[in-house]
Order: sequence, then structure tokens, then C-alpha cells
Amino acid sequence: MLADYHTHTPLCLHAEGKPEEYIDQAIAENLAEYGISDHAPQAPEPFDEWRMLEENLPQYFDWIARARKHAGEKLSVRAGLECDWLPNCGDWIGHLASQYDWDYLIGSIHYLGDKWDFDNPKWLGRWAETDVEQIWSLYWKEYTTMAKSGLFDFLGHPDLIKKFAYRPSGDLRRFYDPVIETIAGNDVAIELNTAGFHKPCAEQYPSAEFLTLAAGANIPITLSSDAHHPSEVARDFERGLQLIKDAGFTHLSRFQKRQRTQVRITES
Repeated sequence: MLADYHTHTPLCLHAEGKPEEYIDQAIAENLAEYGISDHAPQAPEPFDEWRMLEENLPQYFDWIARARKHAGEKLSVRAGLECDWLPNCGDWIGHLASQYDWDYLIGSIHYLGDKWDFDNPKWLGRWAETDVEQIWSLYWKEYTTMAKSGLFDFLGHPDLIKKFAYRPSGDLRRFYDPVIETIAGNDVAIELNTAGFHKPCAEQYPSAEFLTLAAGANIPITLSSDAHHPSEVARDFERGLQLIKDAGFTHLSRFQKRQRTQVRITES
């Protein structure tokens, strides 16, 4: 039985559904654990149009409580946040971490440079005018710094930068190798995020090559859907799990009270 820790709620303004619907889908998918990890508030507010505000946190806690009540003994429900890695964000992440008894925090990069949320479809036209080599270099530099921070329990969609299928030419290991070394050296987990199958890049985050390198470096991994609708909970998990096994991973990570444990894939 698998766990899906990367899922959202309508509080982020671009997801839909009720907690009971997400739980019903998680049970139907035979998950062992379901994690709620909406886009965390970010100061100064309003920061953008696709996250909850800090004043929404009590509603978020109510959402978690409703999910747990509906799940009862059928399913373990974990509480998390997807937090944005931004310049000098450490104090803010610490503030968020103190607001609830979280099971995990996800670190993700959605912004680069001049507050460009590069994965937002409304800015798609900007990609055609962007130096792809330069922006990939900046993204992976920031990802490496995020991995060093010690603020997060796992790192979200490692190569989200490819979402719109813009990739530099040549061997991409020049980007992957330094971040793999840093993630491994700082004992932080990553996710395989199946949402990428349904984006212009048409593949999971991260790439198969990145996954193989991560498995070789003994980096912990979890499997996530990034669900924004109940129907997306555990979507493409069979395909994602096969990629994880093909890369050489033998365990999946579980999270509770910000402690990570490992479960053999044959037992997951």
C-alpha cells in the first residue's frame, strides 16, 4: 500500500473538491496514507493568486480535521505544507513550521529571478524569449541551495523547470550531478511527481536519468500525485512506481511528525 503526500485543497485557489472526496478517492486507490500539503502562505501578502493566505490557516486546519474524521480507521491522514524556496525564506519557513504539528514540509521552487513563477501558464510566452541554459543553471543552483537548508522533509518535483518542455541541449548531467551530490549529502528525500505526465513535458518529475542517479546515491524517495482534484489522487501511481523500481530504488519514504521512515517497496 502506497502513500500520496503531495495534494492540494481549494484554499490555494486553483484546486477543487471536498476533503471527504479526496479521502474517498484515497481509500478507493488502496492508499495506506494520504497527505495534505497545500501551497503555504507567503509574505508579503497577497504574494500571488495561487496560494492560501495566512488568515486561511485555521480553515486549512479544519480541512485536515474533516479529512481525518472522514477517514476514521480506514486511512492515515498526514498534515503538511508545500513551501516555496525564496531568497532569505528561512525565518518565514520557521514561522510556518511553528503553526501546527506538521508531519512534513515540502520544499519547492516555483519562482526565479524577478519573481517569475516560471511554471505558471500565464507566463508561457516568456519562455520563447528566455535563455534556457541560463534559467536552468539558475534553477538548479537554487535547488542545490534549498537542499542544503535543512528546512524541508522532502523536495518537490525536482525538475519542474522542464514543465513546458524547454530543455538545454547536450548532456543534462551537468545540471543533475551537483544537486544529486548535495541532496545525498544533506539526507533529504525527493519525490517522483506524476503530474508531469499531464504537462507539456509529458514525463514525470524528475527524469528517468535523474532518478537513476538519485537511486545510485541512496537518496530517499516518495511517490506523489500533486492532486488538485479528488480524481487525481494517486493518479498514474502504477506507472510511477515502476519507474522508481526501474531506477534501482528498493524503499519508499513515509513521514510522521517530521520523522522519516523507510518501507520496502514490496511491502508498500
